[in-house]
Amino acid sequence: MNAPVPAGPFAPLRQRTFAVLWLATVVGNVGSFMRDVASAWVVTDLSPSPAAVALIQAAATLPIFLLAIPAGVLSDILDRRRFLIAIQLMLATVSGVLMVLAHTQALTLPWLVVLTLLGGVGAALMGPTWQSIVPELVGRAELRSAVALNSLGINISRAIGPAVGGLLLGAFGAGVTYGADVLTYVLVLGALLWWRRPAAAPDPLPEHFFSALRAGFRYTRSSPELHTVMVRTACFFGFAAAVWALLPLVARGLLGGTATFYGLMLGGVGVGAIGGALLLPRLRTRLSPDGLMLGAAGAVALVMAALAASPPQAVALPLMGVLGAGWIVALTTLNGVAQAILPNWVRGRALAVYLTVFNGAMTFGSLVWGGVAQAIGVPQALLVSAAGLVVVALLARRLALPAGDSDLQPSNHWPEPLAAPMAAHDRGPVMIQIDYRVHAEDRPAFAEAMQALSHARRRDGAYAWGLSEDPEAPATVTEWFLVESWAEHLRQHHRVSNADADVQQAARAWHRGDAPPQVRHLIALDVRKSALSG
Repeated sequence: MNAPVPAGPFAPLRQRTFAVLWLATVVGNVGSFMRDVASAWVVTDLSPSPAAVALIQAAATLPIFLLAIPAGVLSDILDRRRFLIAIQLMLATVSGVLMVLAHTQALTLPWLVVLTLLGGVGAALMGPTWQSIVPELVGRAELRSAVALNSLGINISRAIGPAVGGLLLGAFGAGVTYGADVLTYVLVLGALLWWRRPAAAPDPLPEHFFSALRAGFRYTRSSPELHTVMVRTACFFGFAAAVWALLPLVARGLLGGTATFYGLMLGGVGVGAIGGALLLPRLRTRLSPDGLMLGAAGAVALVMAALAASPPQAVALPLMGVLGAGWIVALTTLNGVAQAILPNWVRGRALAVYLTVFNGAMTFGSLVWGGVAQAIGVPQALLVSAAGLVVVALLARRLALPAGDSDLQPSNHWPEPLAAPMAAHDRGPVMIQIDYRVHAEDRPAFAEAMQALSHARRRDGAYAWGLSEDPEAPATVTEWFLVESWAEHLRQHHRVSNADADVQQAARAWHRGDAPPQVRHLIALDVRKSALSG
């Protein structure tokens, strides 16, 4: 099957629902950035310690690190629209409490940390869910453009939100800034209520939370392509987190700026990110994903090293534009690859694992670089992190990012297994045995092909896999794999993709004989129950 022709960078906006929800996210993120600017500046008033400032950054990302995977499971088994509405109501409540506490002069560091944590919980629940709805709104050919537009939208918000937040903060105080954030949630809720998500067809095999969680972990554990994306994510953002953790101290201490200047710095990041996003389609035609990541690392490292030298404010603002461009190139490249390599049935859960790695790198990096800055100073910490980012970017090129061009649509080529009425859905585990006839001289090539097939079996539901031979029938090789229940094996039938079917066909090419490989299904017998019934 031919790969889909890439769509233009703005093609997804022709889809009305995508355009409305995209605009709503821009508005919502403007409010979130206004809230973050207020919180980041308020903490410098409450405590001048670098560790305290980094703590707020960590409090925002730690819940995403801890809760993104359960959130991904929920996004795959719940109605995503209703789930998003509930999350928006929760986040509006958090900002409302911040507004009241700031107006009454009752906002303390513990309150700020707790409410930032709650905001992080909302972000953890929203992240994989919002990303998972993108394939529902656009076609596969437009998917990467839609992912890029989502990143562009975030950075449009980053350009507007911090600048407006800084102006509101300087003119009216934190209370008004938090209040403006509350108003943005009204618009987001309106867009979600307007969206009439098509009702999903009844699922005869609905997944429950813990079985869905196990399936998501099995997929993640058995996907080498996803492993590559996660390693590259951790390498980049673990070092790049330093600039975000220390930026309030850079603005106030190294550059002598005010709250308004800090907002303008963050706005400069957004402006640069918009430029980077608009330039990215052209860059993709000249550079591979690995080349884009190396260029992004060089840009971010250059900015960190320049900020360490305490440049004039007029120089610092253009540097923020370079930072934004490098950041958007890295984030969009990794997000696009992650979306492209995931099938729909596990998208929310696998994206949640990716987001866990991203936010874990940001959380851990923020704490580490805050501690380093406490020990050796902010400029020195920025220089160390910049050097480390360049080194790991060069080393990480050996682990090439996947192309993400496989056909992941369900193939539905497995025949439905015949089973007696006793095969209840919750029975298990189930052993599937497939007998192949393979010539002795073909065994090494067959085993290599089957090793590739084993990844697909494990990703789609098997928790154990192997090859066995019968000494009494030397020409027969038996593939076996274990699935936790009969229901999970039936789901496995509908998860096999066209790309998996090609891998399976390559392995079956070594099978000899006119008859196809023989398939058997064995369901574990509960010996204790059988003894009681006897």
